[in-house]
Amino acid sequence: MNRRTIVAAAIGLLGASMSAASLAQSISVKGSDTMLPLGQGWAAAYMKAKPGRVVTVTGGGSTTGIAGLINGICDIAQASRIMKGSELARAKARGFVPFETPVARDGLAVVVHPSNPLNKITMAQLKAIFSGQAATWKALGGPDQAIVTVGRDSSSGTYGFFQDTVLGIGRPYRPDMQTSPSSNLIGQVVSQDTGAIGYIGIGYAKKFGSKVKVLTVDKGDGKAVEPTEENVRSGKYPLSRYLFFYTRGKPGGAVKDFIDWVRSAEGQAIVPDVGYYKVN
Repeated sequence: MNRRTIVAAAIGLLGASMSAASLAQSISVKGSDTMLPLGQGWAAAYMKAKPGRVVTVTGGGSTTGIAGLINGICDIAQASRIMKGSELARAKARGFVPFETPVARDGLAVVVHPSNPLNKITMAQLKAIFSGQAATWKALGGPDQAIVTVGRDSSSGTYGFFQDTVLGIGRPYRPDMQTSPSSNLIGQVVSQDTGAIGYIGIGYAKKFGSKVKVLTVDKGDGKAVEPTEENVRSGKYPLSRYLFFYTRGKPGGAVKDFIDWVRSAEGQAIVPDVGYYKVN
């Protein structure tokens, strides 16, 4: 082998090594629509802070993200709910135990059209509305107008969280509830329909501003509570929750570096910019 051949081979090996290293720095994140603006914000800031790193973020819902993690399609699943027992079992069957990392907090906001005279609602009333027991706003002290319910689709972690917390685990939504693939669409429907009521992450509610009205929620003790950071942190707000990252076992390498950065002061500074609350 002559000198030119040796040099060419060395360059080829170096190129392959650099290519492999480049691939090792690429991180794929998939899942929660609620968390999509968060994930995109984190990815943009992280790539700016860590040149050479590539983070791609897509939505589709918590269930879709968790399925992608189990099937090896993504490195991180974003989820607005905890993993179900059936999902944990499927992951274990694939040879790993999912690792859960809280990365932010959310107060799920109950929103109505700004013209709706109601300012507060109880958990019992929410259950009556979304189960189909309450058909008009008159039953809640509002106008004699049909209630239009708008919620997420079944692939959404928000759909499952609201169902379990408000209706009860396994209890169905009313059959005529309009389902939406995104929180943004729910906000749009509520902002345009005077009879509508829906639920969206606090970040989306803040984005819509005066186009929707955020109701205070009474868990049954006569105290109507706003989804403020203080009330979410203390647990006083009944629809408080963590937002999670799930990985295939305890994270390592570039994935660990990204998650550590997300939970750092620099990463958490982005959370309130998107409208959610810091994890700590």
